[in-house]
Amino acid sequence: MFARRGLPELDFSAYSCGMTVITDTAALARFCARQQGASFIAVDTEFVRERTYWPILCLVQVAGPIEAAAIDALAPGIDLEPLFALMTDEKVLKVFHAARQDVEIFFNLTGGVPAPLFDTQIAAMVCGFGDAASYETLVSKLARAALDKSSRFTDWTQRPLTERQIHYALADVVHLRTVYEKLQERLASNGRAGWFAEEMAELTDPANYRNEPLEAWRRFRLRGRIDRRFLAVLRALAAWREEAAQQRNLPRGRILRDEAVVEIAAHVPKTIEALARTRSLPRGVAEGKLGREMLEAVRRGLADPDPPSLPTRLETPPGLGPLVELLRVLLKERCEAHQVAQRLVASAEDLEMIAADDRAPVRALTGWRRAIFGEDALALKHGRLALTAAGKQIRLVALPTGA
Repeated sequence: MFARRGLPELDFSAYSCGMTVITDTAALARFCARQQGASFIAVDTEFVRERTYWPILCLVQVAGPIEAAAIDALAPGIDLEPLFALMTDEKVLKVFHAARQDVEIFFNLTGGVPAPLFDTQIAAMVCGFGDAASYETLVSKLARAALDKSSRFTDWTQRPLTERQIHYALADVVHLRTVYEKLQERLASNGRAGWFAEEMAELTDPANYRNEPLEAWRRFRLRGRIDRRFLAVLRALAAWREEAAQQRNLPRGRILRDEAVVEIAAHVPKTIEALARTRSLPRGVAEGKLGREMLEAVRRGLADPDPPSLPTRLETPPGLGPLVELLRVLLKERCEAHQVAQRLVASAEDLEMIAADDRAPVRALTGWRRAIFGEDALALKHGRLALTAAGKQIRLVALPTGA
């Protein structure tokens, strides 16, 4: 148990068993066992990743029905297996806010995704709270509380943790329970549980969290003329860098900066001397072990019998710019009318693809998105729908076929 002297007051009245800090495996096992009958638990993590490839999990906060705990993941000798078992218990719903990075951590540690899962940020987008509702906003509007964010940028690797740090960390999951309950009520009443389920299925797909070295090249934003030989070398270099970063547990940029990867792939150096002329690569690195590994990656790329295909470049045909802008206005109007976040329905690239192709492979033309936006987008494109203004409102006007 910890005291809260001098700290902002929270409503902990529901937590008759209190708020604890767990630093040993036995206490963790007992806490997790007590949560097994819960319909849901609220979960958050504190981690750092500035100096490593793999995030360092420092703290896991869990709030159950009558107690909450901050689990010290860096406590000497602690085994997190009871927590991992709870994360995969399909009878207990795990509630996160903006879950992707938290899920990534659990996936890296266990090879699995916490399930079932409820992301309050995505639920808020479905329920009309905007494109990226902050946790503070949801706590204020739904839990009628204010968060103390003074420890937001604290160093979670330092021990012992301070009273203020623990208070800050546990406050998040205590309020998260209330936020979840309010959003669940809205989903039940607005008939959008199916929409939300689609988003959760995508979020919990393990493929989103696998760091496949051979796919690392796709992260690069490429400009100018490129050919398949360049892409083959880029893929080999990016895969080597990814593996080297994983093995050494260092950020990718500490192994080789992005601009150096692209420059080497473009110039295809075959000797140490040629490699050393790379502007963003120190000569000492080029002449060392990493330099030899880079040249070997270049050789693998050049010998690749099946280089990747050129990425599809979206080129908006001439004259479609105004149509894209009309689709953008329609998207905003439809999303405001249906109280759903625009980012959840269609991206700027989606609009360009719809303008160019009625059968564009975008989510905006499938499922519930097609029902609230996609059909109208195609009708607008083909002159069956018009946009007009009435005072301060945009109105949709159906036009006769062939108008």
